[in-house]
Amino acid sequence: MATIRRFEDIEAWQKARALTNRIYDLTAVGPFSRDFVLRDQIRRAAVSVMANIAEGFERGGDKEFGHFLAMAKGSCGEMRSHLHVALDRQYVTGEQHAEMCELAAEVSRMLSGLMKHLRQSPMRGSKYK
Repeated sequence: MATIRRFEDIEAWQKARALTNRIYDLTAVGPFSRDFVLRDQIRRAAVSVMANIAEGFERGGDKEFGHFLAMAKGSCGEMRSHLHVALDRQYVTGEQHAEMCELAAEVSRMLSGLMKHLRQSPMRGSKYK
């Protein structure tokens, strides 16, 4: 794995950013935009993925980073759950639902890979040297 100097260099964060923008676009129109509770909750889950990756990285410790990656992964699952509600309420089409769920699952898989790498790596964050 290449050396990562900033959280913006992390591919999972980049994908989460793209997903967040897609979620914002999807929730800004039609009936979805008027369901304030679901709209805000799915947006918070999407933003949480990005924020937890960034916060964990900036903490400077591999154990803390792993903890925050796990929280980001949980937010991916939360987002997919909200997408099921959106589908059931007909706020999104089946195609939109499948696309967004696949993007969220892809980010989740990337986070799993990063977590595994952290556990197996002999390198430690600055807090654990």
